Amino acid sequence: MFNRIIVVCTGNICRSPIAEGLLKERLKDRRVDICSAGTGALVGWPADPLAVEVAADHGLDISAHRAQQATLPLLSAMDLVLTLDQGHSEWINTRYPQLRGRVHKLMKWRENVDVADPYRQPKAAFERAWTDIDAGIGDWLKKLG
Repeated sequence: MFNRIIVVCTGNICRSPIAEGLLKERLKDRRVDICSAGTGALVGWPADPLAVEVAADHGLDISAHRAQQATLPLLSAMDLVLTLDQGHSEWINTRYPQLRGRVHKLMKWRENVDVADPYRQPKAAFERAWTDIDAGIGDWLKKLG
């Protein structure tokens, strides 16, 4: 069982806060620590207003989120590292090859596609990201049992 899960994107203000919030909501009855971080995090920033809005539209409050940088100590403490696109996986695997077996894309069971970055895009891009993230999490939850 995975007891510590982290979701990684670029700035840790759009995709990964949504994924973190969804995982926390879906796994709230289990003892699982879930967080998120960015490969180029806007450290201390809140989630993008459109990410907060789209999450709220789906009944999820991510307004308390604050971005943090993906670091070796943080990533090493996790059982599972879920990335939103191939660039994030490569960033982690290149810097920290010892983590390679823990790093997987969120969309692994959906042809390993990337979740498009909605940063500085209209709300529709955030809705598409939500839909993809929701599907990817659903797939992972089936695998996690």
